[in-house]
Amino acid sequence: MTPIERFEYYAGRIARHDGAIHAYLHLRLDEAETEARAAQARHEAGKPLSPIDGWCFAVKANIAVKGLPHHAGIGAYRDVIAPEDAEVIRRLRAGGAVILGIVNMHEGALGATTDNEAFGRTQNPWKEGYTPGGSSGGSGAAVSAALCDVALGSDTMGSVRIPSAYCGAQGIKPGAGLVPNEGVLALSHTLDTVGPHAREVASLRAALSVMTGQKYPAGRGALNGLRVAIWDGEGRDGMDPVVAEAFAAAAGRIAAAGAVLGRIEPPGYEYGKSRRAGLLISEVEASEIHAAKLADNPERFSKLFRKLMAWGAARPEAEIEAAYEHIRSVEAAAGAVFAAQDLVIAPVAAQTAFPFGAPVPENQADFTAWANFAGLPAAAVFTGLSAQGLPLSLQVIGPKGAEARVLDVAETLERLFGAPPVPLALQR
Repeated sequence: MTPIERFEYYAGRIARHDGAIHAYLHLRLDEAETEARAAQARHEAGKPLSPIDGWCFAVKANIAVKGLPHHAGIGAYRDVIAPEDAEVIRRLRAGGAVILGIVNMHEGALGATTDNEAFGRTQNPWKEGYTPGGSSGGSGAAVSAALCDVALGSDTMGSVRIPSAYCGAQGIKPGAGLVPNEGVLALSHTLDTVGPHAREVASLRAALSVMTGQKYPAGRGALNGLRVAIWDGEGRDGMDPVVAEAFAAAAGRIAAAGAVLGRIEPPGYEYGKSRRAGLLISEVEASEIHAAKLADNPERFSKLFRKLMAWGAARPEAEIEAAYEHIRSVEAAAGAVFAAQDLVIAPVAAQTAFPFGAPVPENQADFTAWANFAGLPAAAVFTGLSAQGLPLSLQVIGPKGAEARVLDVAETLERLFGAPPVPLALQR
């Protein structure tokens, strides 16, 4: 499609479908049309700014877009207007990106359902009444429903990859520090990473190249002879049998394609202890980031978010330092995995999307947080639909600096399993 055709296609789909899904909170379609027309002129002149010139982007509500609300899904920031673009948005604009608007998220990025007290509930495009995951739930839903080419999210302990898995999208969390966090209303300065969602891995590759300023040319991504460590939790309690069976079947197909499989449990990573350490760091850092707003207007934070931040802030200094030390030890131990293996493949979450109102599983981030703690690139790759019609997914996790290899293998797996489709009910 030309840039104008892209814009008109997505604007039309937003008008038809987003009322039911509620991915977008704030649109800027007039400005986006102007940007699309400028991109069209560049293409007609044979001078596109980058491979993404004229592509349509949605942006998570914690990433600043000049002139739009910048609230991170928190009611206390509802009236804050971003005075400048976040650095990642500046880079995308320099590459010709067309910004459609701001999408919903879990409040403050501390949670994975995107059932937001202040800004409403985003529906999973595959099944009404089901969560899209979070915290980047609006981003995953917008991509799954074909309401944009690419959506930006942020990932603290899995918040790009979990919505990708629940919604049937491809998503990548790059290694720590590759995408600048300036202009992001953070949950955790220690753990946050900005990453993209898209319907195809090739789109992730193109977007990430502009976001990081690095080139990720497509390689072979061959599975034959690739040393792959399978991390499946070895029958842990809390694994949905549907997910466990689908992951085992996917691993079998990867082996049949020539990969040499081994097994791991990430060294130093302990599910419950590690989860609590990551959450404590997030709660402590969030309480510091939002201290001024909490003092001025505590009632415009949800009761649960206030409680979580207050709990973290009240922990003894020794307990907080122990959490940071645990994260550091997990990062230090991660290199040993890749001395013997090229990549790790794991489930994204231990469950598929679940209904709003159901108990929220504690283990949602058990397979995703390791990559945040260790600063590793990790991509979520669609592997099909369950018998219940809900998306299934796996992670490709690589060593530091291996974004290109992760993308290559993710693209190979996309060919093996098929790219995620648009849900049937939303295909018109």
